[in-house]
Amino acid sequence: MDNYEKNYLSKRPQSLCSMCGRCCRVSTTSVPYARLLEMCEAGEETAMDFLGIFEPYSSTDAAREVDAELVDNVINQLKACNNYDESNMTFYRCKYIRDDNLCGNYENRPLLCHYFPGSAWAVVPPGCGFEGWLLWKREEDKQKIRHSKEQLLELQVLKCRNLTPEFQDKAAEVEKKIQKTIDMYKKYGSEFW
Repeated sequence: MDNYEKNYLSKRPQSLCSMCGRCCRVSTTSVPYARLLEMCEAGEETAMDFLGIFEPYSSTDAAREVDAELVDNVINQLKACNNYDESNMTFYRCKYIRDDNLCGNYENRPLLCHYFPGSAWAVVPPGCGFEGWLLWKREEDKQKIRHSKEQLLELQVLKCRNLTPEFQDKAAEVEKKIQKTIDMYKKYGSEFW
């Protein structure tokens, strides 16, 4: 877990959870189901944790019968980011969610449940208590990327003024690091921020 993730999770206000159970009844992941199975076979803990508690719906329509609004929300958000591939989309349900929306495996739940939503870019059910907070965290990410882009521009100006090979080499290293940060958010549209 990197420092950004630790900082994000330490500030996540768990009290915002309304305990509606929707995120447990209909969930998805950015990793295709076939790849999750391969990861499990290779012993990757996060994939094993996920498939240890979540089981796939037979189809998107089967998930839609449980919560059409949430399924459509996920699909629409992925389409907006040009990140939707129906052939790689699988929806899941938690094996342990009870009728009262509480977890039947609460004491043994994996970290992915404990820390949900684990990213500012998580797609949550409409009306989720985390919605506003996630929007705020996304705006913080966008500001960070805008600042990184400003740093790139400043660096390009400095490179034009200082033509020494040493400076050019150092500047190229810094540019790569800054660009790597920007590229981490590309799937969320960072090129337009």
